[in-house]
Amino acid sequence: MKILIVDDDKEIVELLSIYVKNEGYEAITAYSGKEALTKLITNPDIKLMILDIMMPNMNGIDVIKEVRKDSQIPIIIVSAKTADMDKIQGLITGADDYVSKPFNPLEVMARVRSLLRRSEQQVTAEVPDRLEVGPLTIKKDSHEVMTLTGKNIQLTALEFGILYLLASHPNRVFSADEIFERVWQQESIVSAKTVMVHVSHLRDKIEEATAGEKVIETVWGVGYKVAG
Repeated sequence: MKILIVDDDKEIVELLSIYVKNEGYEAITAYSGKEALTKLITNPDIKLMILDIMMPNMNGIDVIKEVRKDSQIPIIIVSAKTADMDKIQGLITGADDYVSKPFNPLEVMARVRSLLRRSEQQVTAEVPDRLEVGPLTIKKDSHEVMTLTGKNIQLTALEFGILYLLASHPNRVFSADEIFERVWQQESIVSAKTVMVHVSHLRDKIEEATAGEKVIETVWGVGYKVAG
């Protein structure tokens, strides 16, 4: 399983490569945004990308925008930019997770394992492959979300996980912590803002594709639900 590591700091690339290899994965490396895009083209079987933001020529945010045009591989940002707005921008653009520098490589690898599980395993067990919620048809096995008009909505693995979790339990309210623990498949170690940003981005995609349909409801002070 190949993991792409992108950073203009060669020491960080080498450090993460060691941990990636120790986990049994193959490390593919790049030292600029443009090189990262080239590596993705020449290695179409890359399963996950660890990406810095501040790089010369093409920054990480622009890399994510290009990748998300035709790929939904999990992306973890590892950046020295620690402000909430930087994290939110990264998540809204299409990243699945955000780790601030300086970082513990073991934490990064824990997040890598979690995202790889999320992208390859079913979101929940013993639930139908096909769900119909409002204007949407959701197919679990193929990770497809279609509108009534047949339009395919491109979602990241985490966005699909959130939607399928809520849709497979209609009218049940899930807190941000519950969503994080069930979709990310780890104990809640981040603020509710991470879940909030992903839900917001998911809503935007659904509303854009369905002319403004409100599928995910906010229950203020409690969490989120999909009406049955």
